[in-house]
Amino acid sequence: MKKRGRKSKKPEEKRDEYDPSSILPLELKIEILMKSPPKSIAKLGFVSNHWSSIIRSQVFTDLYMRRSLAQPRLLFSVYRPNMQMQFFHSCSQEDPSSDHRSVSYTLNPDLRYSFSPPIGGLIFGQNNTKAMIGNPSTGQFVPLPRIKTQRKHIFSIFGYDPVNDLYKVLCMTVRTLRGPHYFRWEDPMWEEPMTEEHQVFTLGPKQKWRMLECKYLHRHHSGSQGICRDGVMYYLASFNDKRSLMSFDLSSEEFHVTKLPEDYILQQFGNMVDHSGKIAIVSQAYSGPMDLWVLEDASKEEWSKVAALVPSIDTYRCMH
Repeated sequence: MKKRGRKSKKPEEKRDEYDPSSILPLELKIEILMKSPPKSIAKLGFVSNHWSSIIRSQVFTDLYMRRSLAQPRLLFSVYRPNMQMQFFHSCSQEDPSSDHRSVSYTLNPDLRYSFSPPIGGLIFGQNNTKAMIGNPSTGQFVPLPRIKTQRKHIFSIFGYDPVNDLYKVLCMTVRTLRGPHYFRWEDPMWEEPMTEEHQVFTLGPKQKWRMLECKYLHRHHSGSQGICRDGVMYYLASFNDKRSLMSFDLSSEEFHVTKLPEDYILQQFGNMVDHSGKIAIVSQAYSGPMDLWVLEDASKEEWSKVAALVPSIDTYRCMH
């Protein structure tokens, strides 16, 4: 059965005798919303069913998303343990002094969430099996169902699927991290235990985690955060005793493996970044230049190398 593409439908205009604004043309209402700050939009959605239907419509969502992407902002997150508060401050890249907003979120004093970089205006926070998705512009945070696992060590990535217009969370769990009593001579010391459970959560009406199968038995590298780009999640892992780049297609929900360049420093100390819209891995030893390996073509496993001269760690040690 073929899946039909989603079309943006205009929200039905229903007159509300108790809401004078209902007589305004739909185009004018959308224009008013587009010029309103995020907090005002969120409040309108709560106090009026009429405005809520417009705000939740695909037409307004698409317009608001396009405008937001055309005006990128910087997001700062500050945690204050003495107040059990998580503060979020966003500002314009062009004029940070005048165009800025701040919101706060009250946390459970026994829980401290680690938040991922924003994607499409939303952020993902996690503390072991507890997780949430929030909008730092409006201060709205929604708790997700508990992650289905008895294990304590969890690695999650938050991303957006542009094909199906869905936000998803990929979660991987392991039995236990290696401690001082775990050692085998044939294993490299940096390797992590095998990732044994794979789950995915789709933001929507069906609030549940779904188990996935992965045919690649690998170890995710817990020291590096994942990155989502163009509907694909990327993270560093060990596969067949070699460090590799794992990818997860959010549309097909399939895993893939990409070989890393044969570089000793990259294999040991590489970390992933987004470089001009492409996935890249930074590689630097304690001295010498910093190498940036850019993934040019994942299907052909083609990488390009960019060298950048930066001070060595010894230089920073001499600074006071």
